[in-house]
Parts: sequence; C-alpha cells; structure tokens
Amino acid sequence: MSGFPLYQRHDQAYCAQLANIEQAAAGQDKVLLGAPGTILEHRRGDLVYYARQYMNAEGKKQEESLGGPKGDPTVEARVQEVRDRILLGKDLVNRIRELAKLGFQVADNKTCATMGVLYNHGLFQAGAVLVGSHAYAVLLNSLGIRSVSYETEDVDIARGRQLALEHVPTGGLLAILKETGIAFVEVPPMNRGEPSTSFKQAGATRFHVDLLVPSGDDSFPTIPVPELNAHATGLPYLAYLLGQSQMATLLSRHGAVPVRIPNPARFAIHKLLVSRLRTNMLVKSQKDVQQASVLLAMLGEHRTGDIEDACEDLPASARSLVRRAIPEVRRLLAAHAGALNELETGIGA
Repeated sequence: MSGFPLYQRHDQAYCAQLANIEQAAAGQDKVLLGAPGTILEHRRGDLVYYARQYMNAEGKKQEESLGGPKGDPTVEARVQEVRDRILLGKDLVNRIRELAKLGFQVADNKTCATMGVLYNHGLFQAGAVLVGSHAYAVLLNSLGIRSVSYETEDVDIARGRQLALEHVPTGGLLAILKETGIAFVEVPPMNRGEPSTSFKQAGATRFHVDLLVPSGDDSFPTIPVPELNAHATGLPYLAYLLGQSQMATLLSRHGAVPVRIPNPARFAIHKLLVSRLRTNMLVKSQKDVQQASVLLAMLGEHRTGDIEDACEDLPASARSLVRRAIPEVRRLLAAHAGALNELETGIGA
C-alpha cells in the first residue's frame, strides 16, 4: 500500500443513500432468502395455490410454497406479506447495485443467505456478533470509506454470553444454517472425539461458518453453546472485542441484512493483537494489520477519542501483544500522525 492512501471517503450523498438502505433494511421483520423473486399461481383442479419463485444463494431457480387456495383470507394475508417483502427487496437490490458501482462493499450471495437465516432466528438481535473480514467490510461501509477488500469464504460468528433466543430448531445451529438451502455439514474436528465447532458447505467448496466464544485464558478450548445445540472455539481476548457492538447492515446483490458488528476501534485494536497471535500465518497477520491500520487512520482523523477509549478497556496482558505490532503499524500510518499518536499513547508504547 506504500504510495497509496489507506482509504478514501465516500461522497456524503452516497453515505446518505446507504443510511436510507439501512433504515429500510432494519424495518424488515423477516429477510427473504435468495433474490427477491416473484409470486406464481399454480392451478390444481379448480383451486389456485401460491408459490414464490426465486434464485437461491447458489444461483439455482427455486420455489417456496405459500399455500392456498386463492381467496382464503389467511392465505391472502400471508401472500401479501411476501409480496410486500419482494417489493422492498427489489428496491433494496436496485439501490445496492448503484452503491456497489461506487466502491461500497457487497457480500457474496451465500454469505447474505447465511446472515439472513441468523437474523430471521433473532441471533443478532440477541447479541451474536459478526466478526472477521465480513465484519470489516460492513465497518468500511458504515464509516463511509472505501479501501482494499479481501475475498473470503470464512463466516465468523461470535457470542460473548448465552443468547436469549425464543426458539431454536431441534437441530440447533446446523438446522438453522440448512434453511439457506446450502448443504451445510459439520467439519470434522482436528482431534478425534471432540465436537465440531465449524460448518461447511458439502462438496468441493471452502465456504464455511465458524462459531466463536471468549476463552478464559490464552488457550483455544472447545466450549459448549447450549442455546444453539452446538460447540464453539474459544479465542483469547475475544471478550474485549465483543465488549461493545452495534447494529449495521450487510449489503449483497440479493438484498440487505441487519447484522451486529463490533465497535470499529475495538475491532482495529483486536486485529493488531490477533496478528501477533498468528505466529505461523504471515499472510493473515499482514492482512490483520492492514485492516486495523485502515480503520485507525479513519478514526484518528474523523472520530478523535475513539481509539483512546478503546485502549482504556484493553486488558493489561494484551498491551504487550499490540505493542509488538507497532513497528508495522508505524509504516502504514506514516501519513496519519494523529491516529498513530492516539494509539501509542493509549497502549503506552
């Protein structure tokens, strides 16, 4: 990135367009999975039944039965609800398409469907948090900036404490994920006999979902998540990242999904300490520092005090890890003295 700016700000008018999309997306009681589609009528003898036809997350045509017969008040009310969602979905897709041309981050359709089922089951509303590179992309949009994006097939979902969910299918998180229409299966664990903490699309694909929770120490234990009938990988210092979160909107060419993401300053600082934990993963460590520096540069210039506030809550044992990343950060933030000074002061570098 040397010689190039870490980020560029979007025009205020485009940020206003995003805000309108976010407001509309937040009003959805349920997110349609796949492209919005259309309502079809199928005749069976003298009766007419409804269905929604749409393209699913894998680009295949699919039909969802809406019941019947036509004329039944309960059925008509249900079909009208779906029709309203389709109209809103098509409007959102058209507006998102324009923002994508302007450099806003847009997730792939499988990630959108995955976020959609989690939202429909109330996970984000109950406190689950999207982390990792997909959260970074959402943060870029919400901060009104554009930068280098990173293609990823990893979807990372974290929760800090037990989620107060009203209803979870008998099959738990795996059953929820299968509602996307994607053939999810459990990923066999590294150690035989241990439960899985990850789910992937069956077949020759790398698309997968990892479930994460805070670790009580520096280890990476497997921890039960009873409310999702699943297990998660414990991560050191994840509790710090999840300490502050906010609702935002994930954009895709199939629609917009409200998701919960971490506070941007905490996300950046957590990326720095994680980069030092990845002792044998140089490329990922460099990506972590790059993403952190982009966010720090923006916050240091336009949201003074956010970095300092995030540093105050950083555990003492994590400060040495962040300090070890400072030489690399200094090179990237050479043109952003304010952000660098706020970070160094905050961690006592």
